[in-house]
Amino acid sequence: MSGRVLAFVGIILVAANLRTAVGALSPILGRISADLPLDPVVVGLLGSMPPVCFAIFGILTPALVRRTKLEVVLIAALGAILLGHLIRGIAGDVLVLVLGSAVTFAGLGLGNVLLPPIVKKYFPDRIALITTIYVTMLSVSTLVPPLVAVPVADAASWRVSLAMWAGVSVIALVPWLTLLATDRRAPAAPALEAAKSDVVGRLWRSPLAWSLAVVFGLSSLNAYAMFAWLPSLVQDIVGVSDATAGAWLSIYAFMGFPAGLIIPILAARMKNVALLVYVAIGCLVAGYAGFLLAPTSVPVLWVVLIGLGPLLFPLALVLINLRTRTHDGAIALSSFVQSVGYVIGAVGPLVVGITHDVTGGWTVPLIVLVCVAFVGVFAGAVVARDRAIEDGA
Repeated sequence: MSGRVLAFVGIILVAANLRTAVGALSPILGRISADLPLDPVVVGLLGSMPPVCFAIFGILTPALVRRTKLEVVLIAALGAILLGHLIRGIAGDVLVLVLGSAVTFAGLGLGNVLLPPIVKKYFPDRIALITTIYVTMLSVSTLVPPLVAVPVADAASWRVSLAMWAGVSVIALVPWLTLLATDRRAPAAPALEAAKSDVVGRLWRSPLAWSLAVVFGLSSLNAYAMFAWLPSLVQDIVGVSDATAGAWLSIYAFMGFPAGLIIPILAARMKNVALLVYVAIGCLVAGYAGFLLAPTSVPVLWVVLIGLGPLLFPLALVLINLRTRTHDGAIALSSFVQSVGYVIGAVGPLVVGITHDVTGGWTVPLIVLVCVAFVGVFAGAVVARDRAIEDGA
């Protein structure tokens, strides 16, 4: 029982770390640029780094878990996040800033993949509930950094604004270190290791795995495109200040909060989860169309609608567990979906940045995002089928 309590606290605290490094950067890029030269290519690179690192380390996570315990790899992930925050805070040039970001995002990539199987290990009887709680905390860790980044940078410095999140990582280490120290007899995870290579090989031919990766990838692509460029977009076409743009980015992030509360529970109970995919696509299209057709009329509404689009994220996370029967399958599917999904997501900031740079405006980038959103229609129909990966879905 004590192990479950520690694991519950630990899951929540890990989730509190998994988006801070992403949301803390873009609102203060102007202040960083005053000390370090950040051209559009570097900004695009920083915007694309999270999903790229998430994809790479998502692929590596199953191999790391096979050599030790889930908890040990999770502690290593938190250590990388902590170190990356500190490196970013002391960065004396652009290269060090990029290096610190890469270290942090590597830790985030490990943590992303590990949380679903951790939930399945400790709470197999409460998957939807625990997923709801930790996705809600993910939303909090997404919305708070852009909200406080500018005020902290103004009051102290941009270095403090970036480095202060290391404290959250230190706190998150406590329950997992305690769990390892007090529960040496905890079973190593995952179970059924002998079947892993077969499961992983099957995923590359699985329509369900690819469709889940597309659903996850659409969420990732839109989210990272907005985290990288939404402040610039609203400043250019609406004319708001950088502080207001940061606040609107927090509003965008906040919309993941109600989605995180509702979607996992709905997905566990609904017979046709494709409806949730279609609602997300509709929100994305409506929000982008609003900025295209009437950008200054109700811009906050357009931000809210775009923010509801990534309800695909908690949906994909809970489906990883609902569409698997074993720890082995959950880790393999989590790694596959998040790796492929974040590769798709990495395209978002780059495409938006390049098309904006080439055309000198936001019309073409927004049209591209609208077109990409419709890809999810086909994936939604496949993920709605109630079959498990282990059964050849």
